[in-house]
Amino acid sequence: MESSDLEYAGFWVRVWASLIDTLLLGVFVYPLLTALYGQAYWNTATFVRGPLDFLLSWVLPAIVVLLFWVTRQATPGKMAISARIVDARTGDKPSTGQLLGRYLGYFVSAIPFCLGLLWVAFDPRKQGWHDKLAGTVVVRKKGGATEPVRFKGD
Repeated sequence: MESSDLEYAGFWVRVWASLIDTLLLGVFVYPLLTALYGQAYWNTATFVRGPLDFLLSWVLPAIVVLLFWVTRQATPGKMAISARIVDARTGDKPSTGQLLGRYLGYFVSAIPFCLGLLWVAFDPRKQGWHDKLAGTVVVRKKGGATEPVRFKGD
């Protein structure tokens, strides 16, 4: 696809994609955690309850996200908005190392009050800090549904 057919995926559409991903992951993980630890799991503020909690809450999501990124260049949420992750310099598929760095960059982006994630809203290329660290951008096909702006003399 030509770069002229693409646009950077903006903040709100990426928020929507993240919500879709969170809901889909929750449909699988929350019942498992409840089955393993009981309803009391949700009533306490313990960070990690045990090895299975760590595996289901931290390791499994990381593996699933990275597998989707490596194989599809997108998670289900990004696929729902027709977006994909590409190398910021070439527009090609990012390397596995870039994608791993991008995932770890989410934690860096979230530390200072999620400023690195909010950065997407203000950056001209719609890159969060995780994208900048990994050298990636999120793009999607230009929407053709909107009518172009026209003024009376045109």
